Amino acid sequence: MKQSQCDIELDARGLYCPEPVMLLHNRIAEVPSGGVLKVIATDPSTTRDIPRFCQFLNHELIHSEENGDEFLFFIRRGE
Repeated sequence: MKQSQCDIELDARGLYCPEPVMLLHNRIAEVPSGGVLKVIATDPSTTRDIPRFCQFLNHELIHSEENGDEFLFFIRRGE
């Protein structure tokens, strides 16, 4: 997915658990329902924490990938 395919971006590089998910919780509120948030992180625990966050709060993890030391997530905000 590309930058143009998201509404808002969250740069959580250099932050460690639980900070990326805490920031995600605040930032997703800024995304309109059905909108997409792009998250960039460097903490490997986000590969576990962000999918769980989406599952529990009814957001859709539409894409995730690892690029070297960075993890990218595209999350569609639920209702």
